Amino acid sequence: MLGIVRPCRHHLSPSLHRRWTAHLCGTCLALRDGHGQIARSATNVDALLVSVLTTAQAPADVDRRAGPCPARGMRTATVVSGDGARLAAHAALLLAAGHVADHADDRQGAFRHGPVAAVGRRVAARWSDRARASAPPGFDPSALLAVPARQHAVEHGAGVVTLDEATAPTADAVSAAFAHTAVLAGRPGNAAPLAAAGAAFGRLAHLLDALDDLCDDRRHGRWNPVDATGAGVEATRAHARRQVAVLAAVLPRVELPAPEGLDARLTHRLLVHETDRALARSHARTEQPPTDQPQQPGDPGHARPPRGFVAGCVAAAGLCCTGQLCCADEFTGPWSGRPRSNPCANCGDCSECGCDCCDCCPDGDGCCACGDCGN
Repeated sequence: MLGIVRPCRHHLSPSLHRRWTAHLCGTCLALRDGHGQIARSATNVDALLVSVLTTAQAPADVDRRAGPCPARGMRTATVVSGDGARLAAHAALLLAAGHVADHADDRQGAFRHGPVAAVGRRVAARWSDRARASAPPGFDPSALLAVPARQHAVEHGAGVVTLDEATAPTADAVSAAFAHTAVLAGRPGNAAPLAAAGAAFGRLAHLLDALDDLCDDRRHGRWNPVDATGAGVEATRAHARRQVAVLAAVLPRVELPAPEGLDARLTHRLLVHETDRALARSHARTEQPPTDQPQQPGDPGHARPPRGFVAGCVAAAGLCCTGQLCCADEFTGPWSGRPRSNPCANCGDCSECGCDCCDCCPDGDGCCACGDCGN
């Protein structure tokens, strides 16, 4: 599953976690209904922010009851439907198409095998075509569709680019999707601040992805904005930190009719607190200076040799069945053979806050007054 915003039960109250799951499942089912079962693999936890923003601006009874699903342990659930979920699915499909095409071109992970890369390119092209043909009413998908070509131009153009130029395609695409939620909700006054929030979130996602991939990109000689722009790790982290600050500053300008409602509070938690956590997780993963020197078999963090496609699939199934993907602090990547940190490995707790579901503000003492405690 793609995306940087991955809240767990430690960081959301039970009611907010159920609501987040309802948006996640709603996006997944919208992908299935619009593009088939395989498209559900394109579910993107960041794209569902579009669904959250839409319902936060226009609270309405858009929930429905979904049937049993293996991902929920064959349980039924209440999921979000409607225009927001469909826009989230559309954005997720286009982002996934670009992601798959990029990995296939760079021969990363399972796509290092020629036949798998060829299949990946066909899948990416099919998803792009389907998304282009089924764009939500009134939404111009050109910014999302242009991301792969624009990114290719940035990476293969002449001269040194800046971090803003390197992340512009992603920033523009997310900005367009966020701004369109104001159109769907009938609140055109929110379009400008949401466009700014989307641009900041898009840049943040791109920068964190670049930091996470830096060692691997250096090892294989791939383009990475951290090195290509000459910014370096610390300056890239500082730029990412500024995007989190922009989100916190811009979000209060978005008019929400029910600021104490679940979706409004979830919006704040995801775009302010969880983006900050994503930055902290990335910092923890990359706090050791990257090196181009190959590790020796006895070194800490030594990776096993990469597996083939079939063997990787078997290993991935084993990780799922044994619960390591959910419970282990670290697990070995099924295809890469490299140690991978679990998204929930750094959950921590709120034992020092005096309540069960709040954050300690990074710039002050005590609990952050988000209105989530006690739910």
